[in-house]
Amino acid sequence: MDWMPQEQERGITITSAVTACTWNNHEIQIIDTPGHVDFTMEVERSLRVLDGALVVFCAVGGVEPQSETVWHQADKYGVPKIAFINKMDRIGADYFGTVKTMSERFNSRPLPIQIPFGQEEHFKGIIDLIKKKAVTWDDTKLGLSFTVAEIPADMSQEVSEYREKLIESLAEMDDYIAEKYIEGTEITDKEMIQAIRQATISLKAVPVMCGTALRNKGIQPCLDAIVHFLPSPEDVPPVKGINPMNHQEEIRLSSDDESLAALAFKIMQDEGRKLTYLRVYSGQIKAGDEIYNASIGKKEKIARLLKMHANKRERIERCGAGGIVAIMGLKDTTTGNTICDELHPILLEPIEFYEPVISQAIEAKTPADQEKLVVALAKLMEEDPTIKVNYNEETAQTVVSGMGELHLEILIDRLQREFNARVNVGKPRVVFRETIQKRIEIDGIFDKELGERKHYGHVRLLLEPKSRGGGNELVQKIDEKVIPAEYHTAIEDGVGEATLSGVVSGYPIVDVKVTITGGSFRDGESTTLGYKIAASSAVKNGCLHADPILLEPIMMVDIITPGEFMGEVIGDINARRGEIQAIAAKGTISEIKARVPLKEMFGYSTDLRSATQGRAVFSMQFHAYDKT
Repeated sequence: MDWMPQEQERGITITSAVTACTWNNHEIQIIDTPGHVDFTMEVERSLRVLDGALVVFCAVGGVEPQSETVWHQADKYGVPKIAFINKMDRIGADYFGTVKTMSERFNSRPLPIQIPFGQEEHFKGIIDLIKKKAVTWDDTKLGLSFTVAEIPADMSQEVSEYREKLIESLAEMDDYIAEKYIEGTEITDKEMIQAIRQATISLKAVPVMCGTALRNKGIQPCLDAIVHFLPSPEDVPPVKGINPMNHQEEIRLSSDDESLAALAFKIMQDEGRKLTYLRVYSGQIKAGDEIYNASIGKKEKIARLLKMHANKRERIERCGAGGIVAIMGLKDTTTGNTICDELHPILLEPIEFYEPVISQAIEAKTPADQEKLVVALAKLMEEDPTIKVNYNEETAQTVVSGMGELHLEILIDRLQREFNARVNVGKPRVVFRETIQKRIEIDGIFDKELGERKHYGHVRLLLEPKSRGGGNELVQKIDEKVIPAEYHTAIEDGVGEATLSGVVSGYPIVDVKVTITGGSFRDGESTTLGYKIAASSAVKNGCLHADPILLEPIMMVDIITPGEFMGEVIGDINARRGEIQAIAAKGTISEIKARVPLKEMFGYSTDLRSATQGRAVFSMQFHAYDKT
């Protein structure tokens, strides 16, 4: 499924990939999502359109930080989960240790329905606690064939204990099983499967399995579990949306006979052509159809319908309710748009996007690269909404922002490989501001001959500092008898231009109140230019004598961290000249709000992950300019 060159080189998943398979007469639509925290948006948009999740844990590493993030994302969307503990043949594999960590870290109940048969290099297969059978795989055929046999005598005691625990757990969640358990009646496999399915779909429990995917051991029972325990589109509640015509809430049942409702959850550039991935909730789509994008109020024509297997495509003629399909030909549709029937419009809940946390400055190496860069960045932003591009006029830098250092590294690699746009990369510059600290009254006089003409202007200004974030204010208190009204605009323009460039380092002046209090007028000599220059020089001189200072951008940083790392996180914020504003405990995690200078936040993403074993996340936004 990892088809991108960047994925193959690094051995990680970067972009979510779609495929489908058939198992026991059921079609399973699968999206393989990344595990790295920088690409968490790929997980978010996939979970938004999926009905169930198979969460893969490492038997050696246990519950890793990003697994926690994904788990909480799935909880947010109410997605039922099953868990597969992988790499059981590795040294240090600990199935029960991982299950224990799951119960500590998540507010869901892990329900082991299998236990390992052997461990580490002696891992042979699994013991199915529901059917009380041992399943072993043939190593020579890479897991294609397996044998179901009776449980070895030396394990029967252990299996009985774990099966008893499984039934006890089900009895706590299911009244029918509880009744039979109290009466001491035998509980059939079918009844157990039905009870586990109900507990999984209602988010009360998470069935846990094990295996080793590299040798395909445990894969067939895992596919069985997907069919048995995860919901089909008909098992989940009907999708809800708002009718844009009357703003009433409506529902759409998962049926081909309903009117169309689909969500565009991913855009991909494939060899320069745009592919739009849709999850069809109700109704059906056919190749050549004209569809309606309710989010932007436009009709679009479907050129082709494609069933995807990662980057391989297969042309299909139709896609029904519950399907995931890629469409070619949709020009204006973007991530989060609702596709529906124009006569029965509906707007589904859009996808939430994360704000980027890290920035880099980039510039094209040549003018030819500049043209390619503009096109490439537009395409990459459409594909990945967590990439933001800003051109900062003050520093003349193009700044790209993303979710982490690896995210931006991949972005620059793709610019050069896919779009042939060569770029230089650097740190973004921090843009400061200037202000004054004292109140001052000052005169500005301009009295010169320019060309053949005498120019005169005289204004008196009062400059006063304002509170942080107060902005600039210009007050006109001059009598028209002192200076005629036709020159007032010129004075205001002079003041406005002077505030664009300060006296300390040439940064814009902010938080200053300028009052025009007086001046003088000479008939025949006063000119618009004279008053404009007089006002401008009055502001400059006034700022010089009013104790000018630099202000730096301060960010409001919101950090969510497990409680045990709170000390390290707070210590690091203090070392960055930050001020803690609030700390709130939410169960096992804590939320820290702090004000930190932007200059100190470069590289924070990596430092925070190092200090918290990758388990903390943060977001930041501009708060105000304040003293350095």
